[in-house]
Amino acid sequence: MRVVIVAVSSNRCITGVSRHAANLVKCLLTRPEVTALHFLVAPWEYEYVCEAIARRDARLHVHSVPLREGTVYRNLWYYRTLPEIARQLRADIVHLAYPSPIQAGAFSCPTVVSLHDLYPYDIPSNFGFPKVLFNRAILRHCLRNVTSIACVSDSTRYRLGIRIPEALQKAATIFNCVESGPVPVKPSFAVTWGKRPFMLCVAQHRRNKNVPLALRAFSRVVKHELFKDMRLLVVGMPGPESKQIHCFVRAAGLSDHTFFVSGIPDEEMSWCYRYCELVVAPSLIEGFGLPIVEAQLAGCRIVCSDIAAFREVGGTGCKYVKLTPAAEEQFADSMITSLQERRPLPSYLPELSPDSIGEQYIAVYEVVRAPSRAAGIPSNARMLERSGEARSARSGEVKSAVTEAPTAARS
Repeated sequence: MRVVIVAVSSNRCITGVSRHAANLVKCLLTRPEVTALHFLVAPWEYEYVCEAIARRDARLHVHSVPLREGTVYRNLWYYRTLPEIARQLRADIVHLAYPSPIQAGAFSCPTVVSLHDLYPYDIPSNFGFPKVLFNRAILRHCLRNVTSIACVSDSTRYRLGIRIPEALQKAATIFNCVESGPVPVKPSFAVTWGKRPFMLCVAQHRRNKNVPLALRAFSRVVKHELFKDMRLLVVGMPGPESKQIHCFVRAAGLSDHTFFVSGIPDEEMSWCYRYCELVVAPSLIEGFGLPIVEAQLAGCRIVCSDIAAFREVGGTGCKYVKLTPAAEEQFADSMITSLQERRPLPSYLPELSPDSIGEQYIAVYEVVRAPSRAAGIPSNARMLERSGEARSARSGEVKSAVTEAPTAARS
């Protein structure tokens, strides 16, 4: 089976989507059914995705495709150029790492898309107006035209059924692959910290991440005599909420207690999980909840919002706080309580391993490639049956020219 994974985006550093794509590569490389794996990225993504994959395999070819910067050029590349690249690479499956505009009849093989969330509908303030309308249109266009949809959680699949019910018939749930982090390396920004304790919040500066709530709760924690030296490290890309976040930090007198970074290497991220006192995640809505899983694998104390995605992956390993008007005080109380408890042991999550997740993707690929499928669209029940056999449920709840791109690709 020759698989083409497409993760061409505007990202200049590692993000959740690019990490998902890199992990998807790792999963598929565990499978003997995969005879060739072509990974397409933009030139500015090439270095960091190669570092994230960190695998040597004769079947793997990472291609940096020629592409002009800008949303319009990127969308046109997906719509016009990608189908011909897939033909040149003799793809049996084309897997998009996130929803992008494609022509349904332009591919000679089935297409799969990873669906991380329904944010254009569920949290439109992440995008702003009128940009959110274009994001909704592209999301609907992609989900209508792909052969199959791989939702990263049951909660995402549930939201799909509410927002775009006509797409539910070709959707299956396959969790994100998550591995224990590499050997920790202390970040340069923490060299002068000494033994000063810190909490960790892994979140982009977007509305759904709810970073201001974490800051307000943290401001209460540092007033406690036991935790007056505590710091809060926020790891995530700047975004629409950055101005509000930094204004609050200054107004609350937290400048000496908070530190903001983005795009740090996996080894440094591993150090942050390993040595933080607590992970706080107050999100309003999530598609999966990667920091929750990574924190469990590192043996962290976790205080998070009581939302479906976190419940699905967090199980009994978190303290959950409902997002009520009293959330700020309740988050602070839960953080103070957790800080006085023993740090848990690292979790063992084999159901999220590359072997397990890779098996589930192959099951879906085989279904959509089956000659007996009706009009190229697999039945939802059959896909769920095939992918579900390999998945251990953790909860009951419910990603130029034709001749130009391949020949100019760097492998």
